[in-house]
Amino acid sequence: MFYCLSFEFKTIKKKEIRIFVLTTLLTIFVSSFVIALSGAMMPGPLLTATISESSRHGFLTGPLLIAGHAVLELVLVCALLLGLAPFFQMPVVFVITAVAGSLILFWMAFNIFRSLPTLRLSWEGQQQRRNHPMISGILMSVANPYWIIWWATIGLGYILYSWQFGLWGIAFFFTGHILADLGWYSLVSTAVAGGRNFLTDSLYRGLIAVCAGFLILFACYFAYAGFDKLHSII
Repeated sequence: MFYCLSFEFKTIKKKEIRIFVLTTLLTIFVSSFVIALSGAMMPGPLLTATISESSRHGFLTGPLLIAGHAVLELVLVCALLLGLAPFFQMPVVFVITAVAGSLILFWMAFNIFRSLPTLRLSWEGQQQRRNHPMISGILMSVANPYWIIWWATIGLGYILYSWQFGLWGIAFFFTGHILADLGWYSLVSTAVAGGRNFLTDSLYRGLIAVCAGFLILFACYFAYAGFDKLHSII
């Protein structure tokens, strides 16, 4: 009789532990999704690239950009798990990333402005070779110094907490994070691509020019942030 009671107690205990772990994993997933979505909805280089490229590549622009973005973030998560967080938190890394990112954004804006006179909504006869959206997703992420800072602070904290539940915890965290990015940027690219039949070439060029202008603003801000940080450490 005592053996049966002990067995039933252990069975109930295991069920409670499983429920607790599953609830915690779902909490990690939901909170990761919400935090990532709030960040994705803020204006930035990746959102600018999504808007500027969607009329050319269609609704797949968002998913392809996030595919490149996700590959880079997966590499970064692996790096943080391997103990490289202190490196990413170094002020000099912020300075280098900020200055390099501003140069990349200036270069992209320059190419956009240079191609404005020949830009058309037509899918045919594109003479200029442009980056694949996946490559743009990687470049736009690297060009944003605050992307690395986010991962070295908030992202690192989430990873350390999620790691208590092993690879399942990391998987739930990363899946929630990427699905938020994928959902938002897919929505943006679908909305822009769906309206391309209603856009004239001049209006299209105007939209691209505005996006290029935002890239310059981001580039200036990143350069300022980088040199300001450099001034504080010398």
